Amino acid sequence: MKDLTREALEAEVVRLRTVLENAGICAEQQTRRDVHQSVCRSGCQSASEADPLTLQALAAELAASQAALTSSEARQRAVFDSITELAIILTDPAGIITDWNLGAEQVMGWSASEMLGQSSELIFTETDRATGRAKQEMDDVLRHGRVTNERWHLRKGGQQFWASEAMSPLYGPNSSHLGYMKILHDHTSEHMAGRAIEESQQRYRLAAKATNDAVWDWDLNTNHVLWNDALEQAYGYPLADVDSSGDWWIERIHAEDRARIHSSIRAVIDGSGTTWTGEYRFRRHDGTYAEVIDRGQVIRNAEGEAVRMIGAMLDLTRMRAVEIALRQSEERFKTILESIEAAFAIVQVKFDADDQPVDYLFLEANPAFERQAGVDLRGKWVTEFAPDLEQFWFETYGHVAKTGEPASFENYAEAFERWFDVRAVRVGDPAERQIAILFSDVTQRRRAEERLRVSESLARENVQRVQLALAAGAIIGTWNWHLPTDRFTVDEGFALAFGLDPALGREGLSLEQIIATVHTEDREGLKAAIAEVIARGGAYAHQYRVRRGDGRYYWIEANGRVDLAEDGTPQKFPGVLIDVEHRRSIEAERDRATAALRALNETLEQRVAERTAALIQTEDKLRQSQKMEAVGQLTGGLAHDFNNLLAGISGALELMSLRLSQGRFDDIDRYMASAQGAAKRAAAVTHRLLAFSRRQTLDPRPIDVNVLMEGMTELIQRTVGPGIRVETVSGMHLWSASVDASQLENAILNLCINSRDAMPDGGRITIETSNRWLAGDIARAYDLPEGQYLSLSVADTGTGMTPAVIAKAFDPFFTTKPIGQGTGLGLSMIYGFAKQSGGQVRIDSEKGHGTQVSIFLPRYIGEATEAAAVATMTNTVPGEARGTILIVDDEPTVRLLLMDVLGDLGYTLIEAADSVSGLKVLQSEVNIDLLITDVGLPGGMNGRQMADAGREIRTGLKTLFITGYAESAAIGNNSLGPGMQVLTKPFAIDTLASRVQQMLAL
Repeated sequence: MKDLTREALEAEVVRLRTVLENAGICAEQQTRRDVHQSVCRSGCQSASEADPLTLQALAAELAASQAALTSSEARQRAVFDSITELAIILTDPAGIITDWNLGAEQVMGWSASEMLGQSSELIFTETDRATGRAKQEMDDVLRHGRVTNERWHLRKGGQQFWASEAMSPLYGPNSSHLGYMKILHDHTSEHMAGRAIEESQQRYRLAAKATNDAVWDWDLNTNHVLWNDALEQAYGYPLADVDSSGDWWIERIHAEDRARIHSSIRAVIDGSGTTWTGEYRFRRHDGTYAEVIDRGQVIRNAEGEAVRMIGAMLDLTRMRAVEIALRQSEERFKTILESIEAAFAIVQVKFDADDQPVDYLFLEANPAFERQAGVDLRGKWVTEFAPDLEQFWFETYGHVAKTGEPASFENYAEAFERWFDVRAVRVGDPAERQIAILFSDVTQRRRAEERLRVSESLARENVQRVQLALAAGAIIGTWNWHLPTDRFTVDEGFALAFGLDPALGREGLSLEQIIATVHTEDREGLKAAIAEVIARGGAYAHQYRVRRGDGRYYWIEANGRVDLAEDGTPQKFPGVLIDVEHRRSIEAERDRATAALRALNETLEQRVAERTAALIQTEDKLRQSQKMEAVGQLTGGLAHDFNNLLAGISGALELMSLRLSQGRFDDIDRYMASAQGAAKRAAAVTHRLLAFSRRQTLDPRPIDVNVLMEGMTELIQRTVGPGIRVETVSGMHLWSASVDASQLENAILNLCINSRDAMPDGGRITIETSNRWLAGDIARAYDLPEGQYLSLSVADTGTGMTPAVIAKAFDPFFTTKPIGQGTGLGLSMIYGFAKQSGGQVRIDSEKGHGTQVSIFLPRYIGEATEAAAVATMTNTVPGEARGTILIVDDEPTVRLLLMDVLGDLGYTLIEAADSVSGLKVLQSEVNIDLLITDVGLPGGMNGRQMADAGREIRTGLKTLFITGYAESAAIGNNSLGPGMQVLTKPFAIDTLASRVQQMLAL
């Protein structure tokens, strides 16, 4: 298909329709040629003396009829190109199918995937396959260039259908044989209608081909008429048997027309006229009558007497039939267009002086267009209805109108608030810039797909949260013990921790199998703790030693909860295992150090105590001084940035108030946008501070850092400019890291921007990844636990940094850039992000010799996911909100915002200003579907404590925590329970509405 141009394909389709429908266009052209030839054959003098105006008028009338038929064909072709009624099959020279269009799928039932690569013999009947019909057709096509016929073919399942077919060879630019194109049209119903209709159509085609114009030359003095050969061809009279008198001609005019025609001719001959025209019925040789238009030119002598009359008798029968067929065709296609569900329109694209599309006029549109588009645009420019229509529509339709290349696409039209599946093709004269559009409203399908995508995204995120909870912290496994059946199932991490086969953990284990790996000194205590919690129910926590896969014993902590039925019977006992080996080691080391210190003699102990006290006092003073300096720098930077932002917000609000009091509303949107922009920048500063303080909400995921780094290279190069060369060095067999991909991308980009600023005259930035083992003194020097780390470094050839600058590089608001060119939060944010991710950042630099900043991240054991950030969910607002929501927040403005937003959405709302009031509502009989609460609340308990207390009464209460600090403030040292989510302030209104809708829908 790729070697066949669109124009060649359309030419093949037109030729096929010509053969199938016998439009007669070529016959009309032959008719005009025969008129000219007949005039030439009627005698040299007669042809030369015939009035050219008469022949031009005849040709003009024929051309007008032909133009009407051509216009109808153009409209039919537009519809034909837009529906899939033809099966088009492309094969290679051996007859193997290489392309299979939608029409072939609908006509024959096989899909493209089933037929591509198959032999074209599959669509032939058994009889044809036995006679080698497929090979014979290909040979005939190579000999003759194009072959058409009608015969039986096969559908999927073995059913036969009668089809007209056209087969042509395909050649490449160098005349190389590429294969064949076969076009099939299902005519089974027509074929089965009977041979009588086919024979009638055959007689009609033969009669149409035999119709010609008769040219006559009448000598008025001798009453002798000379006819050309067309008299026999058109009307059946052999010239040898024709009486050459004018009376013979008049006698064959219909009796009802004869007197009128005779009188009109004599009036011209006997008068002074020179031109005669008449329409009448002329009897053919077989006795039938033809409707003709006869035009003659009178030749007079010097005295003005008529001596000769030359004319041409044109058979209008076929022209009238064509006109009737034209009307019937137009009515048929009008009926089709008005009946189909697909919207159809013909538009004329308008271009400006620069030949750019700027508008389009709807020339025609079917009723489905109004149903699909929701508006009747016939005779209107689209900009009249949608002045802000997306430029995409003008550019796409303009391209089709100018180039003739069809377009198929799905796109959203904001003005119509709908998604459309569109097919556009050019029609008519290219100079008219008209296109036909066939489209369907697919809004409901797109919305369903979007809902499915959001649902799948939520499911993936929930699964990833569980996986990250296991991978990010000290949790090494989970278990679930169904007490009534004594079925103890564990995940892979739990099984590995106990040295068990993971397959057994999925099938179910006994408690004895679990306890078998516990240290003998700890078994009895473990059994007692388990029995005690099963008896009372509730929370469970116990530390003990377990033998892991390497044969060594490690300290772990088991945390779980026993759920009791209403009658007090224990039901479920789920829980998690936490690795506390490191913590126990530290405690043991501390105990040993304490014992060793006590073992010193009292004198030494006294001196050490005094020296230690003095040193502590000095260090306290130093830390206090550094703390005050950092606090001063931090508060000064905060005051500077927030004063700037507050000035913009308060100024915009004052101007809005002033303009409202003046009744001037033109600038309200501009001031509102300015205030919102300043508020967003303030939120960004807060986010950077949270990153520095290691209290931002992260979304760690296992990623391949090499993939992330390579994906950013082009962006970094564009950011730093052409004067700086960016190189990447990817570590071989690089370990994965569990980290927030977007925050890591921001860190890399910030480091590259700093490097760019340090190289005003150009230079080189090298981004490198590698695996690092940190142990002993090296690990302590980097302030990291011993272990495996992934290292990502950004090095430049810039100006470098002094030791004094390096010492303050991570301080918030510290910057060496001129005022207004840097916030001083970039490196501090990277430092906080790395520490919060369990890693570290280190700077190696020398004045004049460049700088290298290295980020160390703990290795993640497992497979990495894609490095790209997960797409955010589309926020949707419910059409009809139902449910009762309790809002608890001590800030009146926040309560006002929540009450107004959720009230407008139709929810039933209850508000409380502190935890005591909120808990009273939770303890009442009022129905509560969702609790929305701040984390920090007055009244003796925070938001999490109030929610947990409420859940003791209302099991499974859905809770949305809103906090301006960080997610960790809401969950504390525990993970969020089922049905609990966190929303960080500040938040967008549509984000709040979407989150509430999602939680209530769960």
